[in-house]
Amino acid sequence: MNGRELKVSALLVAILMAVVVQALAQAPPSSSAAAALAVNGDVGTALSLTPSDLKSMPRTHVEVKEEDGHTSGYEGVLVGEILKRAGAPLGGQLRGDAVATYVVASATDGYQVVFSIGELDPGLTGNDIIVADTVDGKPLFAYQGPLRIVAPKDTRGARSVRMLTRLEVVRLKKSR
Repeated sequence: MNGRELKVSALLVAILMAVVVQALAQAPPSSSAAAALAVNGDVGTALSLTPSDLKSMPRTHVEVKEEDGHTSGYEGVLVGEILKRAGAPLGGQLRGDAVATYVVASATDGYQVVFSIGELDPGLTGNDIIVADTVDGKPLFAYQGPLRIVAPKDTRGARSVRMLTRLEVVRLKKSR
């Protein structure tokens, strides 16, 4: 190599290294990272639940027919159980103005979906909507995240939030 070719090669290597460093700095945390689930908003006690916290809670198994036609088994904790521990209005408290409460489930990429509090109360409906951490007995795939909302009775998966990070409880204020 002559001096000019050597300089061009060194410049290309430096650019490539800068691109790799930039990409690594902007990469989202891997699914193996110990991400916590925040539960906040109009609750008695805000929670930050680690994957091990969720493993110690009562578990529920649901089956979902995937887009390709096969059935997957997800396991996790009922969202209603998590909300109960945070002091959200459920069971006998779910009446009057409390029925106008909803939950915003948020993902790391900003994706958000809404569930009415009634959908998440096992005493009111039989929806079995869960925060899943396993699929078919194994940890979720990296693209699904360490945690995922699974709504097995939804006919489309639009509300099955991948990379779940937060459940925010919002109570509508009475309009006058």
